[in-house]
Amino acid sequence: MGRRRLRIPINLASEPFRNDRPVLAASLGGSIALGVLLVVLVSSIISARSRAANLRDTVDRLSRQVQVLSNRQAELDSALRQAGNAEVLDRSVLLNTLIERKSISWTRIFADLDKVLPYNVRLIYIRLPQITSQNRVTLDMVVGAQSPEPVFEFLRRVEASPLFGPAEVPVFMPPAQNEPLYRYRVSVSYAQKL
Repeated sequence: MGRRRLRIPINLASEPFRNDRPVLAASLGGSIALGVLLVVLVSSIISARSRAANLRDTVDRLSRQVQVLSNRQAELDSALRQAGNAEVLDRSVLLNTLIERKSISWTRIFADLDKVLPYNVRLIYIRLPQITSQNRVTLDMVVGAQSPEPVFEFLRRVEASPLFGPAEVPVFMPPAQNEPLYRYRVSVSYAQKL
């Protein structure tokens, strides 16, 4: 019988061989990526600080302007509240209101409504046009028809017209014994130049 040899691997080196090259390469790549990311973040922070400083300067400048305008407004208000000026101010407000109301042409309102009003819709009532703080005219009217469909056609035409804005219908009244029409209250902005 033959002897079998047993092989026992023995490493007599003081430090055994390890293949660390892939680990070192990955570490170096990760370090470079982190370094680039650090540079990007630092530059982003510096840029954000610069923008914030510019924004603070702009806000401070605008705040000073608002303060100056507020002080000027307070001076003007106190001058207008004096006994002699209050009467002139009230008269001025009244005259300006009258001029605004006179600047609205009823003839033009009815001509523009005639362009969008179907033949089978009646204009029952129109209220005095209101002028908003943005100098826009709002029309409040009541229209009627034998059935709801012609009124819906009127609303579609109004909203499609460049002379009118979106229409609101806050109130609907069905036919009654003394009023055989479907009646709709319509509020719409009107683009007449003042």
